[in-house]
Amino acid sequence: MKLTQEQIQQLETPCLVIDVDLAEKNIKRMQEAADKAGCRLRPHIKTHKMPLFAEMQMKAGASGITCAKVSEAEVMADGGMEDIFIAYPMIGHFRIKRAIALAKRIKRLILAIDSLEGAKVLDQAASDQDVILEVRMEIDTGAGRTGVPMDRAVELALALKQMKHLNLTGIYTFKSLILSGKPTEDNLLAAEEEGNMMAETALMFKNAGVRIQDISAGSSPTGVQVAQTGMVNEIRPGTYIFDDFMLTKEKVADISEIAVRFYATVVSCQHSEYAVVDGGTKCFPTDVVPEQPPFYYPGYAVVEGDDNLKLSRMNEEHGIITAINGETGLHVGQVLSLIPIHVCTAVNMQNSVYLLENGSLRKQKVDARGMLI
Repeated sequence: MKLTQEQIQQLETPCLVIDVDLAEKNIKRMQEAADKAGCRLRPHIKTHKMPLFAEMQMKAGASGITCAKVSEAEVMADGGMEDIFIAYPMIGHFRIKRAIALAKRIKRLILAIDSLEGAKVLDQAASDQDVILEVRMEIDTGAGRTGVPMDRAVELALALKQMKHLNLTGIYTFKSLILSGKPTEDNLLAAEEEGNMMAETALMFKNAGVRIQDISAGSSPTGVQVAQTGMVNEIRPGTYIFDDFMLTKEKVADISEIAVRFYATVVSCQHSEYAVVDGGTKCFPTDVVPEQPPFYYPGYAVVEGDDNLKLSRMNEEHGIITAINGETGLHVGQVLSLIPIHVCTAVNMQNSVYLLENGSLRKQKVDARGMLI
């Protein structure tokens, strides 16, 4: 991504700029890889949170979209999406009520379960509304987050089979770069294990008399390789649309493919060893801690074009740029370009972003920003 000085002067910093042409190339690249592997692509919209980009993904060949929360799915439905999977346990009467209302107004809504307690409440709510809800069971394949352990999955599947208002059509997982229950840098082995574990779970279901149609897996670090195992029929990567510095370290993206940049203005240079920019913790994500293994990220964002500079600490509205050699060389009014470490949380912190499209800049609302329910 390259902005002219005139375009940089148009920006109201701190802000995010998205290169639409690069994003479209990333969309096409992932879709072609999934198609070649004979696997459906149901991208996760948690990264972009905008129907505009979801529509691009659907036009490229995606089978549907994935959301994290009901509120996100509502925004996507308002934007024209008709096939949505909410990959998050459907717990809480407020959440279930909204999900059932959403199911009544789009062509296909798939909900997630990972407990018998949750399934019973969901089944009762569906019965009260006289609807049948399509559900998928989440399988814990090692990420240690939500999901039913493999050795308890059949028991839950048999219980679901008896519920008249839930239709279990598939299983799904989020595993990413986990191998044998521990973080790994080996994408291929992590992907192969993911495919094997999901195929084994599906076979256990079949042997117990529970038939499913969808086996869904694969995040951005492993998505293509999981699809290539032939053991799943759907992948759900999200970050790939924009890419970020994290994915470059995880060996699935190049700096040249990252479609997003922060821009921040230097507002104070009272000391030679550090300068202050106009974005702090309300702008830059803090979910990735710098200088920690295995990737040792150099700061909360990567200052582009100058390896000497680091966004090393922050307050709410202040970002502190330090220098490895002790002299930042920055001046008040200078605008810096920074690469996000983790783009998903970066986008969610912005009410709007700038889109660079056909050489021009325009503002775009982040429609599902802050949709947490």
